[in-house]
Amino acid sequence: MSERYESHFEEALRDLLAEDAAEVQPAPVPYAAIVRQGRVERRRRALAVGAAVIALTVVPAGAFALADFGGHGSGRVAAPAPTAVKPSADTASPEPGGPAAPATPGQLADGITLEQAAQGLTDCLAVSGAHGAKGAQRGTATERDHGQAGDYRLLLAVRSTGDDNAPGDGIHVVAVKEKAPATRLICTVKDGKAVGINASVGGGPVPGEGRVVPDINGQKLYRQAVITSPGYRLPFRWGAIGTVDPSIARVTVAYGDGPAAEAALDHGWYAATGVLTEQPGRAPHVVGYDAAGKRVYDSDEDRMYDRAL
Repeated sequence: MSERYESHFEEALRDLLAEDAAEVQPAPVPYAAIVRQGRVERRRRALAVGAAVIALTVVPAGAFALADFGGHGSGRVAAPAPTAVKPSADTASPEPGGPAAPATPGQLADGITLEQAAQGLTDCLAVSGAHGAKGAQRGTATERDHGQAGDYRLLLAVRSTGDDNAPGDGIHVVAVKEKAPATRLICTVKDGKAVGINASVGGGPVPGEGRVVPDINGQKLYRQAVITSPGYRLPFRWGAIGTVDPSIARVTVAYGDGPAAEAALDHGWYAATGVLTEQPGRAPHVVGYDAAGKRVYDSDEDRMYDRAL
């Protein structure tokens, strides 16, 4: 009796378990729906990657254009003859809307006229502003519009000698703007075209910073890139610029084998130039004097000044 009951119980339990298993059997996998979803996601990823490739292609191209003008100037500036080293006496008033003239005639060297220097600055600003506007349209953070030529005062204009890094002769035009933001520009013109501009924003005289402060990027005016050539191309016209405070009455700059040059003092800036005939061994030596003739600044004692070439 007991055995028959247990056998019947086990048989009933197996039937119940079989019925439950049938009820909880998972539904078939929706293979078609999964395939469709995978295709949609792949298309989305492809669109995102395509947009990223476009962005990477456009932005660096604009950044490169801002760094190097690539000969987009107006072609109205003629570079002086490489042999001309006679300072210009032309410091008459520039054309209306143009930059102010430098304080002394010697700041326009190598026969460069005021009109040539002003036109070189105007061309550099125009090209820089055009590239800045294109960058703004693309939504980039770089803004390279440095204002109008009339905002500036010419500080120095000298011929530039091509080197291993930037072949081709031309001229350098240095200009400064006192209106905020204070700006110092070194504009390079070659073959009558604006080809580059080095800008230092906020680069004007700073009270308490130092009696004499050589420009941190001034080496563009006195260094040559020597990579494959045995040394500097000589003779070499050099320039040196920086800021001075009102206590400074005189600045001299000695470079290479030549005698020390008297720098022009121009609205809180100094500008000096000379001609090298031998390979230099170190950067220009800058010395500043107060009204009593006391030496109050020496670049050899300035830990921030890079004396190496």
